[in-house]
Amino acid sequence: MNDLSFPVPLWVWAAITLGIGVMLAVDLIAHRDNHVIGFREAAVWSSVWIAVGLGFGLILLAWQGGEVSSTYYAGYLIEKALSIDNVFVFALVFSFFAVPDAYQHKILFWGVIGALAARLVFIFVGAELLQVFFWTAYLFGAFLIWTGYKMAVSKDEEVHPDRNPVVRLVRKLIPTDPKFHGDRFFTRIDGRRVATLLFVALVAIEATDLIFAIDSVAAVLAITTNTFIVWTANAFAVLGLRSLYFCLAGLLRRFAYLHYGLAVLLAFAGVKLILSETPVGKLPIPLTLGVIAATLTVSIAWSLIATRGQDGTDTGTGGTPGAAATPPDHAPTTARTPEGPPS
Repeated sequence: MNDLSFPVPLWVWAAITLGIGVMLAVDLIAHRDNHVIGFREAAVWSSVWIAVGLGFGLILLAWQGGEVSSTYYAGYLIEKALSIDNVFVFALVFSFFAVPDAYQHKILFWGVIGALAARLVFIFVGAELLQVFFWTAYLFGAFLIWTGYKMAVSKDEEVHPDRNPVVRLVRKLIPTDPKFHGDRFFTRIDGRRVATLLFVALVAIEATDLIFAIDSVAAVLAITTNTFIVWTANAFAVLGLRSLYFCLAGLLRRFAYLHYGLAVLLAFAGVKLILSETPVGKLPIPLTLGVIAATLTVSIAWSLIATRGQDGTDTGTGGTPGAAATPPDHAPTTARTPEGPPS
């Protein structure tokens, strides 16, 4: 596959990894107490993470030029858009397990760490496959198109986190108490160490993100197979996922038609990946950025206009703002669900 290539010194990789670790530490320290994160606090932190992500693109612009920077922004934008879909399912998982508001941030923090680890593995494996075996572009492309199709047509299916095979396996292998014990993942009952319901909810979140990571990474690999760009675009988009959840959780119903836009983006990424191994070649980055921006603008505007007059502040079980016991109408919670990949 013909793609961007530029030398990235080992110290740059180390600096980026250290920087991500520092940002995670700052996020942990800022939320070390179990307080309920309100919209204003979440909005401030979301702005910080978005500013960091956009600022890194400017560093790439000064370091490697406009093409590399534009490619990063395309990857960052599509990953940020897909992360909104994660928020819908996270809200449903929290509602299903009735996770208290004060403990949700802890699950999301460890969820972000797991998401970064999974994406790092998928990025290097996926990029290597695309570089060595050209025909994998057709497989990844077909997978993205199929995922987009499922996202567009499966909006009315219900999601059942307790049916997730990983969650069921954990409950079989690890003694579990069906209660919350503060913010602890494990506790002792009658001298026996058992997992709490908070740990089961964390497993559901992590299992969900494994499915998300596959199509998210594949979508960015459709833009570039440069592992440094794909990793940084994913990392800076995922770092703000926790704040994004608390920002949007109370407004989920206002994004009634966003899943159509995300479906288009996944299908577009699939077509782009397939075309890269044909005489057409890779589509220009400006065209890719334009399609992403236009699709998101139209789907978000369509959603906001269609739901005008709704405040989106419904409260589901467990106090989760905007979470409902069943997915809201048209909510994009089904194509990428905790139950596994599209079948």
